Formats: sequence, structure tokens, C-alpha cells
Amino acid sequence: MENIEYLDEYDRTDPISIENYAQKMIGKSFQEIWDEDDTTHAVTVEEKSTYGISEDKGVKRNKGNLGQLIEEKFFHYKCNSDSRPDFYEAGVELKVTPYKINKNGTLSAKERLIITMIDYFKVVKEDFEHSHLWSKARLILLVYYLYEKEAPVNLEYRINYAKLFTPPEQDIKIIKHDYEFIIEKIRNGKAHELSEGDTLYLGAAPKGATSKDRKKQPFSSELAKPRAFAFKNSYMTYVLNTYIVPGKQTYEPIISDRIVDSFEDYVVGEICKHQGSSVDDLCNEFHITYSKRPKNLEAMLAYRMLGIKGNHAEEFEKANVVVKVIRIGKNDKIKESMSFPNFKFKELVKEDWENSTFGNYLRETKFLFVVYKFDKEDSLRLQGCQFWNIPYNDLEQEVRSVWERTKQVLIDGLQIEMVNGSMRNNFPKASENRVCHVRPHAKNAKDTYDLPDGRAYPKQCFWLNNSYIYEQIREEIKG
Repeated sequence: MENIEYLDEYDRTDPISIENYAQKMIGKSFQEIWDEDDTTHAVTVEEKSTYGISEDKGVKRNKGNLGQLIEEKFFHYKCNSDSRPDFYEAGVELKVTPYKINKNGTLSAKERLIITMIDYFKVVKEDFEHSHLWSKARLILLVYYLYEKEAPVNLEYRINYAKLFTPPEQDIKIIKHDYEFIIEKIRNGKAHELSEGDTLYLGAAPKGATSKDRKKQPFSSELAKPRAFAFKNSYMTYVLNTYIVPGKQTYEPIISDRIVDSFEDYVVGEICKHQGSSVDDLCNEFHITYSKRPKNLEAMLAYRMLGIKGNHAEEFEKANVVVKVIRIGKNDKIKESMSFPNFKFKELVKEDWENSTFGNYLRETKFLFVVYKFDKEDSLRLQGCQFWNIPYNDLEQEVRSVWERTKQVLIDGLQIEMVNGSMRNNFPKASENRVCHVRPHAKNAKDTYDLPDGRAYPKQCFWLNNSYIYEQIREEIKG
């Protein structure tokens, strides 16, 4: 059976025609699109597609099937594994992706947007402009549907947005830089050490059927996880709120009226212009006054140095960059360890390391360390800054061992004893691991979560050791 074009519905060679036709889906559920399909269309497909639907129209929760349903039931074109963009005549790639409404009413992407699988052997021969990735990512028809936990089957999800998206010029610069970083790591025989925290907008996302899947790489005998190029969840959240949903508030950009070759170098350069300035000097320069010293004062100053009036920057939101202030004492030591969000005891024991909340946070997050140091007169002065993400081996060996031991302690039953009026436990201590440990992160003794055995216990979190953080700071900004 030959493939049939439907030029009466839309023009496959015209992106605007495709977008206009796609917007007829807005407000409809996948079930309605299925039911409204004109069965007289002689649609050709590679093989019979069921989208996981059984005779009683139940559906397996396979989100990939939803994109296939849109292709075949709405656009009426042949679903295949062609490496070209879906509407190749117009250079348009179709992506069907979920978003969610958060408890505070804000919108966010539910997940990263997978663009295409990484072929470790082919990708090292491609430049960005002529890459398979860019052929798929330069013009995307984004079809957003609202993810609802309560929906019994995913055919009940409703499509609310359908719009063409091309990354803006400054984003393309960053995406290209991310791409080249990933390729260089593969060329150096380190595909097995790839991490989403390496990059800003474009990530190398794990994409195996199981966490144990591995594949060959060209410049090392070490097997690597299968990975795909993907726009990060944080980037897709920004795209949703800035380019897709009309009238949404956006954040201030660090770079607004210029194009720079390296965003990271630009940020470091802008902050380092103030190297040696005291906190008081910076407060005067940026007209910051206060009656009670804000806890985040040094972070606020970092944003002001970057030209940001608030405490959120567009590029940081898109890249999931977290600003962390590091204060070095006169003794060349850091007093504070670095804390992370509390973990719930009952939830942690149900996780596996590969999909753990804390492991994924460190894998996917890039940090901006803004470093200050106390001088001989106890004045806190800016030393500089650096972008940082946790090295692969530190995460997969040291952090993993602490996480696994924490889980086992909870499974076996947390041991608690009172020593000199203080509550002690057998969670991993800072003295037992070079990188991290577990300790309380609660307002008071009554700020608790339930343990797996039902006992209430003060909230805890993972901490990166202060000595480890100091070790990670570049020598030239330690002072």
C-alpha cells in the first residue's frame, strides 16, 4: 500500500501550515483524537499499531505511543524509524511531551525532551551544524499535553499547546557549546563518564531499557551507558513558560543584547571583575541596604554583578544552575558543609541508586560556586567563581556508597542512642567518607519524618563534606 499525502489538510512542505493544522488538537484528549479519526483515510504504517490499547480501550502507560498516535491518527502519515525529521519536506520534527501544574500553580515540563539517540561511533565524525542532532532540533513542533496523576489511562490526557519552536540565537550558541563538550568527551574515550551536569541546555541523557544496559564506544574498551541528546527538563520548563504559554512571566537574562561565544566564560569574567572587593564594598556599589543581614546576601551580590536585579536569571533557570556561596576562613578551611533537600526515609528505601532522587539531582545539576574569603581583619572578600558539577567517579563510587549504606541502615532499622543528652545514630558520618555524609537538617527535634518502622525521627539530608568542597575549588581562587 503506498503512502498517501493529505494536502487538503495541511501542506507537508510548509511549517506554518503544519503548525496551524496541529492547533486543531488544542483542547482535545488523545481519546478524542482517536475517536475522531476518519477511518476512510488509507493510512500506511510500517506495522499494525495498537498504542497499547486493548479491546476495552484500556491503555498501557507508554508515552512513546502517544506520539505515534498523533502521527498516524491526526497527521495521517507513515510512522517509521527514518532518521530525518518527521516532516522532512519542511524540516520540522514532531515532539509530543507532557507538562504538569505544580502545587503553587506554576507550570513545568514533566521531563527532559529526548531529541535523538547518540551513536558514539558516528557522532564523533559530525560537526554541530551538519549533525543529526541539529537536523532534528532546529525546528520542532512542540505538542504539550497536561500530565495528570489521576488519569486512569493516558489517552485521557489533554493537549493544550501546539507550537513551532526554534532555539533563539544565544541559546543555539550554548547548545552548540554543550554538543561540542559531549563530543570531545567521547573522543577522549570517556563516553562512560558522561553526565547531564556536564552541560547547560543540551544533555546526554541515559536511555537504556534497563540501568545495566551498556554499549561500545570508539576510543575506549570501557562500555558506556546508551545515551540520547536531550533538552534538559529545566530548559523545557523555560521554553514552556516563555515561548509556548502566552503572557507568562519570565526571568531577567544575563545576556540580553549581545552574543557571546562561551556563556560560562562570560559569567566568570563578569564576577571576577569585582575580585578583591569586600561584601561591604559590593553592597555600596549595588545600593543594597538592610536592617537585618539577609542569609543570602553574598548570593544576591553575585546576581547584581551579573546585572540581575532579582535572584533568578534566565540562563540559570534554563540550565538548572544552582548558585552556592563558599566562605573560606583565615585558616584556609571551609566551616560549613553543603546541604541538600531533606529525604523522606520511607521513600528512599523504595529507590534504586540509578533512579535515586539524590543521585539524579547531582547528575543533572551544575553549580556556580561563588567564593569569598575572610581577610586578616575578618572582612569577607570576593575571590572569584567557578562552574562545577560532581566528577563521575566521586558520584558513582563515594556518593553511591553513602547512599546505599543509608538505605541499608533504614532497612535494618535505624539505631538511636542518647549520648550526653544528644541523640546519636548510625547514618554515615563525615569522617567515614571523603565526599559526603548524612546528618540532621531539621528546624528542631519535633520537625520529623516517619522511619520505615513507624518511629518519628528528625529530618535528615545528604551533605557534601566541607573538606571535599575545598578540594574542588580551583587553586587560583582559594587565595
